[in-house]
Amino acid sequence: IIIKAQRYRSQEKNREEALQRLRDLIRKAGQVHKKRIPTQPGPAARRRRLEEKSRRARTKTLRGRVREE
Repeated sequence: IIIKAQRYRSQEKNREEALQRLRDLIRKAGQVHKKRIPTQPGPAARRRRLEEKSRRARTKTLRGRVREE
């Protein structure tokens, strides 16, 4: 791993900044991310989805051929 630090005019300050960035990098790599738990849609959302599906189905059946009786 190469960490380049040129922010300061002093070599010692640049070295300290590079070491701090290395520490931060190691600390960040050691963190374990919390696993995401997938959620379920609520009852109202389910009802809206089913109503929309039935509305769409009704529209599509009306597009069919007109029967002669």
